[in-house]
Amino acid sequence: MKSISLDITKAAQFLSEGTVKAYEPAVKAAREALENGSCPGNDFLGWLHLPSEITPDFLKEIQDCAEVLRKNCEVVVVAGIGGSYLGARAVIEALSNSFAWLVNDDRKNPNILFAGNNIGEDYLAELSEYLKNKKFGVINISKSGTTTETALTFRLLKKQCEAQRGKEEAKKVIVAVTDACKGAARAAADKEGYKTFVIPDNVGGRFSVLTPVGLLPIACAGFDIEALVKGAADMEKSCGTDVPFEENPAAVYAAVRNGLYAKAGKKIEIMVNYQPKLHFISEWWKQLFGESEGKDNKGIFPASCDFTTDLHSMGQWIQEGERTIYETVISIEKTAKTMLFPEDEENLDGLNFLAGKRVDEVNKMAELGTRLAHVDGGVPNIRISVPELNEYYLGQLIYFFEVACGMSGLILGVNPFNQPGVEAYKKNMFALLDKPGYEADSKAIKERLAKEN
Repeated sequence: MKSISLDITKAAQFLSEGTVKAYEPAVKAAREALENGSCPGNDFLGWLHLPSEITPDFLKEIQDCAEVLRKNCEVVVVAGIGGSYLGARAVIEALSNSFAWLVNDDRKNPNILFAGNNIGEDYLAELSEYLKNKKFGVINISKSGTTTETALTFRLLKKQCEAQRGKEEAKKVIVAVTDACKGAARAAADKEGYKTFVIPDNVGGRFSVLTPVGLLPIACAGFDIEALVKGAADMEKSCGTDVPFEENPAAVYAAVRNGLYAKAGKKIEIMVNYQPKLHFISEWWKQLFGESEGKDNKGIFPASCDFTTDLHSMGQWIQEGERTIYETVISIEKTAKTMLFPEDEENLDGLNFLAGKRVDEVNKMAELGTRLAHVDGGVPNIRISVPELNEYYLGQLIYFFEVACGMSGLILGVNPFNQPGVEAYKKNMFALLDKPGYEADSKAIKERLAKEN
């Protein structure tokens, strides 16, 4: 079986000779700190050996639950925010037909929708309208059950599901992925008798793709979670403490990005893909690295672009703007489909020189040409080659990024596994909404706003 691979040659050339190799001791120390649990945030390291610890019985339990939802639902709504939905959505959209919501007529698998990740009134109203007269189920993903966006959405979906299917029937198609024993979502699930799966206490949301948080929605969509886990488990071996630095792709990636940040002044990493299906892989990656590294006034800013689309909007800035950026390109070697450019007798568009060529060949040349142009323009490029888009290689990619993120954050000198800054907006929002218990904050923030206005 092949593996994803890393090419750093067009990034290392922007660093002085030996810079990447010089990071080897720091990378080794970071990897060992993860392994022995001596790093900050060591109570959130459950993801590190999760792929190799997942049992066939556990996967079967998830698959059996997914089968119940598939048989009884036209639509399954995943209610969750941040790490509670991004990983699942990334994998599902990467593997799905791009027009699945239009062509899914055989109902072999339900349409998977995502909600609970915003407070958009129009969005929720339109979702409710769409679900009318449809057999839908809900996967409610929340450790606490009180995250505003998700809790609000689940309350709406629960009421509608019960109204349309009856309370007893609704119990069969509502699943809670939550804490083992505490929290509002756990209490509600126990009271109502929902099927439940546990979010491990030692796995943070952005590292939770290979828990039921990601595996259940992915299985509901009809994809092979055994292959996904197998890919991650194989990458776990490839990134182990016994693997030499040069052969460990996650170690090399962590070293290069820290070198570009500290030694070359590259403060922004742009995750680039040339396949529209990878858009949410980039969104998941942005949360993984942004929430892990953006602390103590440090951290590379994670951005993303979908090429060639964004070459017609961001291409100029990337080519000639401020030189504080570098790119990491995910390149898919083999597409699932084949399409050839046709010949045209009139050739008004001048494209007959492409006749007979595969569309992907043109896309690959666009990728290569863009990388060369950007490198010439002063933008370092890291390239991650993925043999093809399937569950196995996505599992590899997920684990590769997770362990690289852990090492990279430790090299940077931050705790990669907490997110204290996320709570600041919640405190203000609750104060403005006069939530009980926030009376002092409410008074203070309203006085501040009165002065500013």
